Amino acid sequence: MKNLVVALLPLLLFACGNPKSVSVLSPDGKIKVDFWIDETSDNHYSVSYEGETIVLPSFIGYQLEDESKIGDNVEIVSFSEMEVNQSWKPVYGELAEVPDTYNQTTIRLKETTEQSREFEIALRVYNEGVAFNTTFLSGENEEQFTIQKELTEFTFNEDYDCWVSDRAQSEYRNVPIGSIKEPAERPLVVEAGNKYLAVGEAKLIDFSRMKLQSGENNNSLIAALEDSPEVELPYTTPWRTIMIGSTPGELLENNYFLQNLNDPCAIEDVSWIKPGKVIREVTLTTRGGIACVDFAAANGLQYIEFDAGWYGNEYEETSDATTITVDPKRSPGPLDLQKVIDYGKSKGIGVILYVNRRALEKQIDEILPLYKSWGIKGVKYGFVQVGSQEWTAWLHEAVKKAADNQLMVDIHDEYRPTGFSRTYPNLMTQEGIRGDEESPTNEHTLITLFTRMLAGAGDNTICYFAPRVTETMGGHVSQLAKAVMMYSPWQFLFWYDRPPNSSDVIGGVPGAKDYIEVTPELEFFKQMPTVWDDTKVLEGKISEYATIARKSGDDWFLGSLTGEQAHSFSFDLTFLDDNTDYQATIYTYDPNSKSKTKVNIEKRDVNVNSKLQSKIEANSGLAIHFQKK
Repeated sequence: MKNLVVALLPLLLFACGNPKSVSVLSPDGKIKVDFWIDETSDNHYSVSYEGETIVLPSFIGYQLEDESKIGDNVEIVSFSEMEVNQSWKPVYGELAEVPDTYNQTTIRLKETTEQSREFEIALRVYNEGVAFNTTFLSGENEEQFTIQKELTEFTFNEDYDCWVSDRAQSEYRNVPIGSIKEPAERPLVVEAGNKYLAVGEAKLIDFSRMKLQSGENNNSLIAALEDSPEVELPYTTPWRTIMIGSTPGELLENNYFLQNLNDPCAIEDVSWIKPGKVIREVTLTTRGGIACVDFAAANGLQYIEFDAGWYGNEYEETSDATTITVDPKRSPGPLDLQKVIDYGKSKGIGVILYVNRRALEKQIDEILPLYKSWGIKGVKYGFVQVGSQEWTAWLHEAVKKAADNQLMVDIHDEYRPTGFSRTYPNLMTQEGIRGDEESPTNEHTLITLFTRMLAGAGDNTICYFAPRVTETMGGHVSQLAKAVMMYSPWQFLFWYDRPPNSSDVIGGVPGAKDYIEVTPELEFFKQMPTVWDDTKVLEGKISEYATIARKSGDDWFLGSLTGEQAHSFSFDLTFLDDNTDYQATIYTYDPNSKSKTKVNIEKRDVNVNSKLQSKIEANSGLAIHFQKK
């Protein structure tokens, strides 16, 4: 952490002069949050950007099990102000250094009713957006309570269109706010005239997940909790967040916003936390595992992953994740897992193991130290239960337990991140995404990029040689581009594919029919890292097109996608270093190519003064590696 400037200014206000309102400005002065107590003694906030109100008066509050409300019939007791100007260096990420600059006002409120509860609302305003949370303070006769529901509102000027998915892995649709009758996933992106807003939450660790649905007013969103959390007082809720940008690309470039609202890294020694590229072993055999290790070592990958079935049927409660007992429905074996682990170690390739929640819930305290003793590098938590307070707390504790055993983690299925990887960076990635397993079109990926990816890393499960790539997913150049664009510190590149010399066993995995043909463009994957020093969103329109450039060391990588329409662009390469010559290796789609994957490769000398011009056909992509000469 550096450039730390913190100013704390306590302001105590007594009954003779209690204020009715408080305002907070972002450091650049563009965003303003007003908070006030209205004539009915209810609290409200509003948000303006460059003088224009973009969030109308909205309530912050909760209803308790006894149906009393926290947030109405209140008065301001005191408030304190804090200015923070700092930055921090992540263990890995999309930037080498993350800006963390904000102004915060913490307002202490007291109920004017007989109960006289006291609580605090913290309003934190960044240049990138707004966040607020509530701290319930302990009282003389109240040490805990149950929250029946959240009443927090986000009210807009109009019934704007927004991008909605009901579940973390379901399709997105573009609909008016007023049509969201069932809770929708966060972050929820609203197209508010000439601004883009993303409503969500940060630092969800041991509370109920918040989703969003329309309120009585069609212009508003209401927080919807998964269940009724019980809290021990004092207790601070997760942050409620509103990212603000003039373009979708600005939101995406600022997606460190949620991590800034989480605690700094809690792991002292992070030397064992290693990002990398992954191939999934689909045969569950020793021969297949050895072949995957050889392929990974030859092609610049760092990990192989044994998925479901290595310890038995993942859906049976009797399956024992301390044993290597291959599920006969998936593979006849044999699998000498320790032999593969040791062979991988000799080649510098780590092994990741998938474990279903049924085994995790019963055996986690037994299996994590066991896997460490085997030499396993990480665990993929599968089909975990999410949403409720109980399972939210369990899951984050399971990540901490993995850290205690120097194991990295990938969480699959419905879990969406809220910034916890800053505190526990052994949480490398997570699904919570309609990834390539689901055969999304480029159009849908271009929605996911500007919505789901605002929350953090997404395990998109690229499946490079699967037939679906050319059938529905924009072809192989699109896959190259997505590896740059869809950020994940663990990047799965070959989800259904068997390397040469692998077992003939397919294991019932769809798409795993043929061996990988090592085509020339795999050099792009070989050279590409999975984490970055800098990220530039050069252009983007939700569902239509996007171009992203990312830097690692001296090199830059660029990915571009199109949706249902062709797209032309022309960029000055101003992101390249001055006074430096680069060789650009350009990968494009060529229907006349003799290559099985129809990828054309061209090399060109460029520098910061060069211009990049291209026309990308509909449902296609472009990938470029700029290598310093």
